[in-house]
Formats: sequence, structure tokens, C-alpha cells
Amino acid sequence: MRAIVTTGAEDVKTIEVAVPEAGPGEVRIELRAAAVNPVDSQTRQGIYHRLGWIDQPDGAGLGWDAAGIVDALGDGVVGPAVGTRVVALHDRLDAPLRAFADYVVVPATAVARIPDGLNFAGAATLPLNLLTADQALDLLGDPASRTLLVTGAAGGVGGFAVPLAVERGWTVSALGRPTDTDFLRSAGAVQVLGEIPPTRFDAVFDTAVLGDAAVSAVVDGGTYVGVVPPAKPGAVRGVGVQAVMVHHDGARLEKLLSSVARTGSESAPLAVRIAGTYPLEKANEALAALDAGGSRGRWVLTFER
Repeated sequence: MRAIVTTGAEDVKTIEVAVPEAGPGEVRIELRAAAVNPVDSQTRQGIYHRLGWIDQPDGAGLGWDAAGIVDALGDGVVGPAVGTRVVALHDRLDAPLRAFADYVVVPATAVARIPDGLNFAGAATLPLNLLTADQALDLLGDPASRTLLVTGAAGGVGGFAVPLAVERGWTVSALGRPTDTDFLRSAGAVQVLGEIPPTRFDAVFDTAVLGDAAVSAVVDGGTYVGVVPPAKPGAVRGVGVQAVMVHHDGARLEKLLSSVARTGSESAPLAVRIAGTYPLEKANEALAALDAGGSRGRWVLTFER
């Protein structure tokens, strides 16, 4: 099968490897689509190798979001059945092969069925972003009568954090561009801000990695949650500082996917946003498009079958 790996020189290449076998408790997925995320670009650049998170002197696998067809079940796995349309989060950062490959093996507990109304490309954009947003909200505590600022609110994670937080009961303000005002208002934000305001909030979810500047927007004794654990800012004024470590959760993901499927339109609060697609063999071009910035939605690799 084909697989995309880093080369150790801030580049990627296609290699031919054996199709992996599904072990006990695992599911093998025949890929149809895989999203390209900032974490993939950061892996290609060797950032996680330099942090000591992974050992990739000669290369590493790429791809967190896998959408496709269940191809094989390992021992002890009773479903989803072979042939089922599924999506999964591949959260093993140190794996030599990941979702940028014709086949991927993941724990059965990572797999969620794709509901009717979602195609493979759309489903592939969801696991990492949806789960990061939802799991981060768990860290923010009780939303009752409390205010939340989401930075990077129109981005991949922030774009889901806003409506999910509103659904939980937060009064949400969004930090974003003026051009994203309509989108963020439709997601439930009570105000859209172009910069950190002097007013403070009970909590901040910092998807834009603003660090200390975002902490300054939290009330004394409030809560800050970031998305990059090594880049957590220092705690001041009794502010609780945490970072979400996203992990697979197929059952939670399946519920979230159902909510996305029900919204239907791209302008709905929980919406699929695709910047564009590339075939697997053009992964380098997809990563370059991501690095160029300016897009709303995820670039997606597709697999011809």
C-alpha cells in the first residue's frame, strides 16, 4: 500500500509498505479521505521531534483524521461490521504510519460510524477538531452564568468550540476577523472581537495560542485552556492554566457527528468546512496550501478506489 511519511528534511514522500493487520481490539480502515491539519505540518517540520515527543530522525507517519470503510476486525471486535462507513481519530503521534495511507489500523474504541448526509471528505475534517473542542470544554467547568472567550474562533477547533460551548450554556464571545462575523454570530457568539478587550472573562479557550495575552483576559481565579501543552503560559492571579490533550473517543465522536449531520448547511452552527481536496500523492501540495494560510476549512486528501 501507499503511505505518506516525513523524510526528516521538512519534506514528505510516498513509500510502499505492507498492508497492516488488525490486532486484538483493533479495526482496519480502507481509506477514502484524510484531513490535513496544522499538527501534520508541525510534524513535517520536526517540531515534535525537537520537543522529544517522538523520535523521527529519518521520518514519521502523518494524518490524524481517517475516513473510509471497515476492512477487517481484530480479535475480540464485534463491530462496526466490515463494509461500514466510519471515521476515526488516530492519536498516536509516534506511529510510523498513520492516516495518510491506503489503510490504517486504529483501536475499535476510536471508530465512529459516519451518519447519512456526510460524505467521506466531510467526515474526515471532523474528528480532531470536534474532539479537541469538546474535550477542552470539559476542562472549563460549570458554564452556568459564566462568560467564555474563544480565540481563533473561526478556525478549525474554534469554529466548533463556539457552538458547542453555547449549547452547554456558556455566554460566548469570539475573537476573530471582521470577515468571520456572520459565521460566528450564527454559531451563537454574543459578540465578535477583533482584539483582546479590557473586559475579562470567566474562562478563555485559546485556540489561537496567544498565551499570556489570552491569560490576561481571564478574571482572577478563572480558567484558561490552551491547545499546545508545551506552550502553556504561566499561571497568574490564581488563574487555572490547562491544555487539552485530545484523545480518541469513538462513542463521543459518533454523537457529535450526528449533530453535524443534522445541521445540513455550511452556514449552520456545526458545519463541515472543506477548503479543497488533493489526491494522496499530492500531500506535499496540500501541506503547502495549509501553510500558506488564509483558508477556512480543512484541506483533504482523497483516495481513488
